[in-house]
Amino acid sequence: MISLAGIPAQQLAAAAEDNMAVHASWAQERLPGARVERDAGLVLVDSGLPCDTFNFVLRARLDGGTAEARVAQAIDHFRRAGRPFSWWVGPADEPENLGDLLRAAGLEAAESEVGMAAELPALRADHEAPRGLAIARVRTPAQLRDFARLLAANWTPPDPHVVRFYEMAAPALLSDDAPLWLYVGYLGDTPVATSELTVGGGVAGLYNITTVPSHRRQGIGRALTLRPLLDARAAGLRLAILQASADGLGLYAQIGFVATGQITEYKPPGEAAP
Repeated sequence: MISLAGIPAQQLAAAAEDNMAVHASWAQERLPGARVERDAGLVLVDSGLPCDTFNFVLRARLDGGTAEARVAQAIDHFRRAGRPFSWWVGPADEPENLGDLLRAAGLEAAESEVGMAAELPALRADHEAPRGLAIARVRTPAQLRDFARLLAANWTPPDPHVVRFYEMAAPALLSDDAPLWLYVGYLGDTPVATSELTVGGGVAGLYNITTVPSHRRQGIGRALTLRPLLDARAAGLRLAILQASADGLGLYAQIGFVATGQITEYKPPGEAAP
């Protein structure tokens, strides 16, 4: 791990995980029927929906002596509820053998992504958006529906629980004080791409960057990445973080992101990624 803006590597990793905890829990805390448990050791998020896109365990700061029991307790919550979930493990999580404990408890490593960070004042923003692309910060129910439907289409068939989540969370997400800033890219009247910026942990976190397959490799994803980052910089934030798949590493490096560590998603057996 490396340090940025004078922030030690471990502190940066912790800030990134605090940011993800906001991304994963802020709207759920405001949903009827949802449950969020947050203490010094863990964050557990149960949206009440049968969809692991919105059910998480993360930001583990567990004592080695009690970690095994806390792992079992968290997994048992979702097992009893009958809902799928993901457990995310990043560089700041404790204990160091948390992945081994999760596997021993019956979870499997589903996928890994690269944690990345960038200093916003040094952002390489000299990119001309594709002609005809308009990027809207989500402010209306109609824009939020477009955002939800584009995300739901990442599954085949599209996941109706994703659309339902954003319908339920609309009052919170459309409020002026929401720390989740949602964006939709339009070509004419057609929504083609999304991104999200979460403000939390003292940093700006990028999530849900997606472009419909028919419009990929046209610079739209880059534009949807830069717009929220520029908004965050204008708001006074200095650092941005994200989790990159192998396909996105080159794009984010061009913008100014550097790798800071690995983040692994664990799931119960049989819960496939989209």
